[in-house]
Formats: sequence, C-alpha cells, structure tokens
Amino acid sequence: MLDPFLAPLAGGVLIGLASGGLYLLAGEIAGITGIARSALIGPARGWQAAFIAGLLAAGLAAAWAKGPALVAGIEQTSLPVMVLAGLLVGLGTDIGNGCTSGHGVCGLSRLSRRSLAAVAVFMAAAATTVYLVRHAGVL
Repeated sequence: MLDPFLAPLAGGVLIGLASGGLYLLAGEIAGITGIARSALIGPARGWQAAFIAGLLAAGLAAAWAKGPALVAGIEQTSLPVMVLAGLLVGLGTDIGNGCTSGHGVCGLSRLSRRSLAAVAVFMAAAATTVYLVRHAGVL
C-alpha cells in the first residue's frame, strides 16, 4: 500500500500521463464531460466507450480494494442532497463547456485563458460550498 503522501502524487502522475497520451496519440482532450457526451449521444468512436468503461472499472476496483474507507462521509449525506449536487455539477459542466478534467488538467496545461477562468470559478464555488456546508450549517 502506498504512503498517504505518495498515493495522490502517483494518481496525479497517472492522470497526467493518461491525458497527455490521449492528446499526443489521438489528438483528443481528456475531458470527461465531452468524452461521456460523445459516448452517449455520438458521434461515438470506440475509444470513448472504452475510456468510460475504464473509469467505471477503476472506481469499482478502488471500492473493492478500499471498501468502506473509500466512501467515508458519503453515508452522512442524504440522497436528495446528493441528487441536487449531481444535477448542479452537470449543469455547471454544461454551462462551463467542460469539467475539471478538461479545463483543469488539459486546458491549464495548454495555457488556455478560458480554462484558467473556468478553474478559478470551479475552485471559488468549491471553497464556498465547503464553507457553507461545514461551517455555516447550510444543508
């Protein structure tokens, strides 16, 4: 098992290698929202479905390996709040023309000003949400 410091570092390196490899080898941005949209409503190519299947398989493998420790804290959140959060994230990715992987990982590495603005908004919204939920007693 990896050290608690090394595990996130290794994960970041793997994400960087995977997104860089997809860009270099296929000329595609590793933005999950765009890949999922193409896989679901086309025009899909086989690699999008394989990419999404790999994400799901990795999540299941992590849940199997880590068990309940992986989802600690989720069981304290009500289903309506999780559904609302998911809908808001989906709406935000649609309005922002992408998600944290597309803008944060791929866009920033390409020095995209639009991605820099999007990431600033993501981070501000995330910090505000954490403050409201954990310290201001909202939800």
